[in-house]
Amino acid sequence: MSANSPDHTLKSQYHAQVTADLESNVKEQERIATEVAALKEQLTALERDHELLTSMQQALAAAEAHAGTSTTETGGRTAKAASATAAVPRPRTSRKSGRTAAVAKTSEKPAAAGRTKKASRNGAPTLRDLVSVQLSQQKEPRSAAEVTTALAKAHPQRNVGATVVRNTLESLVAKGEAVRSKQQNSVFYSAAGTTKQATKQATAENSVDRTPASA
Repeated sequence: MSANSPDHTLKSQYHAQVTADLESNVKEQERIATEVAALKEQLTALERDHELLTSMQQALAAAEAHAGTSTTETGGRTAKAASATAAVPRPRTSRKSGRTAAVAKTSEKPAAAGRTKKASRNGAPTLRDLVSVQLSQQKEPRSAAEVTTALAKAHPQRNVGATVVRNTLESLVAKGEAVRSKQQNSVFYSAAGTTKQATKQATAENSVDRTPASA
């Protein structure tokens, strides 16, 4: 059979087509495998965020239930004390002793306020505080992923998820403490004060450039 016969030419074409299809199949498998690996990583991150949010929700529900129980018990004790006070006539007190008691109550208020302020200072910073500080320390806008990475390095003892950080950033934007900007398909965040300062600096530089040079 001649090399230039129709059968030989047709077989060569089939062989080339099968080879090309095989290479395309292998490349497609590699592409899909890469996408599957990326989706698995995203699923793992979402599962971690879900566990964190669930634990936070349970802790908040337990705190609310405990607060409601404490309020009920306090109200019951107050009602019992009031009924007991109404049953027993109060002894007469002089005006001087009444003024002394008023002065004592007034002096107790600053002390209680000082104890409350001291207790708040000893508490651990919230995630909102950490995110706000992180933004204020940066001169350029940062994405939610960059803020999450920075917080994870600075506070490795805390389980910081990307979804929680993004929600916190949006909360700061809603309260006017942060500014959201979009570059192409990415969203970046910056502290509100940093943005105002950059705008003032740019305005000042433009004013200097427009000032004509003296002869």
